Amino acid sequence: MKKVIVPIDFSEHSEYALKAAALLAKRNEIEIVVLHMLNLSVVSLSESASDLQAQSIFYLKLAEKKFKKFLKKEYLKDIKITPIIKHYLSFKEINGIAEEENAELIIMSSHGASGVKEFFLGSNTEKVVRHSTIPVLILKEEIFDLNFEDVVYACDFSEKSIPAYKKALKLMEFFNSELHLLYVNLPNDKFKSSSQMQEMAVNFLTKAGQDISKLKEVTFECEFSIEKGILKFSNLIGADLIAISTHGRKGLSHIFEGSVAEDVSNHSMLPVITIKI
Repeated sequence: MKKVIVPIDFSEHSEYALKAAALLAKRNEIEIVVLHMLNLSVVSLSESASDLQAQSIFYLKLAEKKFKKFLKKEYLKDIKITPIIKHYLSFKEINGIAEEENAELIIMSSHGASGVKEFFLGSNTEKVVRHSTIPVLILKEEIFDLNFEDVVYACDFSEKSIPAYKKALKLMEFFNSELHLLYVNLPNDKFKSSSQMQEMAVNFLTKAGQDISKLKEVTFECEFSIEKGILKFSNLIGADLIAISTHGRKGLSHIFEGSVAEDVSNHSMLPVITIKI
């Protein structure tokens, strides 16, 4: 890994992500691209072009001033930092910037959301997760090391999730982590017998090019929801990180089907890394 992106809004929470990136950079000589997305939606559409341009310049200069002050931290000393300020229309643009920069990881913090606010608004972090084609590491609080020794990777053992699993293996090799594969068995029409789950796991590991001995690292957890199963097992083994693949559903499919990755990242206090299928 050579480059990571940290989107910031100059808040305390975004500094949690920046500190985590600094820990990673110092240990592995990684460049940090610090990104601020300048939201100019507050500007009235009825204003003249000259007024719009003047306001754009004003907000840009203000962001540059905040940027300079925000990045003047002792923990960033001797780290290669590339600051970027962009105007944006939607958070999916962060993914485009990450691809342009050849970044391999996005690190963000999240306040989380719940109830009505979660359903109607979500969070900026969720919007990034939904659109990102590269892994997103989500933090809820400040962390003081990146020693992710035990990582729970929740998987449905479908063939289409194999590329995401391979990305997870590569990331865990980078972090020197032990990966615990988890399948959450749901009730009713989605219930699977023990033999069915084992057959799914064997087929998945075989197609992913893994040794069948990996089967002993797989845990089958029965719960009423995938989210509950992931959080329960992660607490049980004292995991340091949860890794989960996401379809990045958008629009009506997201409203009606939801996203397990977003639910877990909203409600887990552990760091969560999402990997797009």
